[in-house]
Amino acid sequence: MNAVPPIEIADIFLEQAHSLCRGGELLPGGVMELAKKLQSAADSSTPLKVKLGLDPTRPDLHLGHTVVLRKLRAFQDLGHQAILIIGDATAMIGDPSGRSATRPPLTDAEVQLNAQTYLDQAGKIIDVRKAQIVRNSEWLSGMKLEDFLKLAAKVTAAQILAREDFDTRLKENRPISLHELFYPLMQGYDSVVVDADIELGGSDQRFNNLMGRELQVSYGRTRPPQMVLLMPLLEGTDGKVKMSKSYPENCINLTDSAEEMYGKLMSIPDAMITRYELLLNLLSPEQLVEQEQQMQQGVVNPRDLKMHLAKFLVSQYHNPEDAERGEQAFITKFQKREIPEDIPELNLAGVESPGLVNLMIEQQLAPSRNEARRLIQGGGVKLDGQKVSDVELLLNYTAGISVVLQVGKRKFLRLNF
Repeated sequence: MNAVPPIEIADIFLEQAHSLCRGGELLPGGVMELAKKLQSAADSSTPLKVKLGLDPTRPDLHLGHTVVLRKLRAFQDLGHQAILIIGDATAMIGDPSGRSATRPPLTDAEVQLNAQTYLDQAGKIIDVRKAQIVRNSEWLSGMKLEDFLKLAAKVTAAQILAREDFDTRLKENRPISLHELFYPLMQGYDSVVVDADIELGGSDQRFNNLMGRELQVSYGRTRPPQMVLLMPLLEGTDGKVKMSKSYPENCINLTDSAEEMYGKLMSIPDAMITRYELLLNLLSPEQLVEQEQQMQQGVVNPRDLKMHLAKFLVSQYHNPEDAERGEQAFITKFQKREIPEDIPELNLAGVESPGLVNLMIEQQLAPSRNEARRLIQGGGVKLDGQKVSDVELLLNYTAGISVVLQVGKRKFLRLNF
């Protein structure tokens, strides 16, 4: 019996596969397997179905979300079918990936409101007119008991509990709610319903995305199951902790004002410039290498690179005019070390010794008492340019005195006593 000759893959599909995988991890099979899929899709005039699921647990998308959204757009630009799943059903549970405790439940009204904002924001990156936009409540919310039991029978409890976050919580005697165990099944079932060929996700989605492959096989898919492209999680403005709504000062939201977005991008550490450009797919590998060499040699100023990055991204998520205004506001506020003229004011005349932490919370300069205390302890709070270190500080000022409270790098409030 003669051996089957290996498939000859055209260079164009190898180039596409390398470009699509840049910065990420492809499972299983790697770049060559993806190149075969791309070539097969072209030969048969059948676009690949590329799935990305987003759970609307919060109203805003942040720059970290755009890493996978940009990959989805790259597949779109090559003529493949982008499938954006708004996980309004899975959001009711909340993804347990990387969690040390059960998420608080959301109401259906909260989820639906968040879902609409997600679509508006995702439309700044992908072409929503050509994308297939679906909500997984369309098939999950109407499942009959026997259908759900059939789904649950596809995996064992040991398989689910073996995932790292569940295993850690078990070892630490932290509770795991029963409904959390269903989350990977529900997300994986999405891949069965939409018949995905590729699933995109962050590196924390490895277990959930690979579950989709397993369920496709269990439900009798005759074609090879989906491949999974995992992208690293983008760090926030501190360059250390992953970008997350749990850390507002560290998060760059797509709904931030142009001025705020520009300022946050300018605050990232110099060492993160290349990583942002890599994960956001803004420069080629050759350009990134050249830029790194220029920074090391002192040929270019990292500040100038960040200004270019900030202006480009603000232009995309707002417009060029807003980006220009954001840049000028940054130059005025930070490069010239000037306090903005139009900062809000608060009249505290007659208020006896207000506490700094309470004031920050009341004026929405910090989302919680713990965050306010953390900002103070970290040197992120100033009064008239002087850092505050006392978390118990009471503001005792003589009547008629005016001081400027600065929280972080972008929030100012004039206090009139």
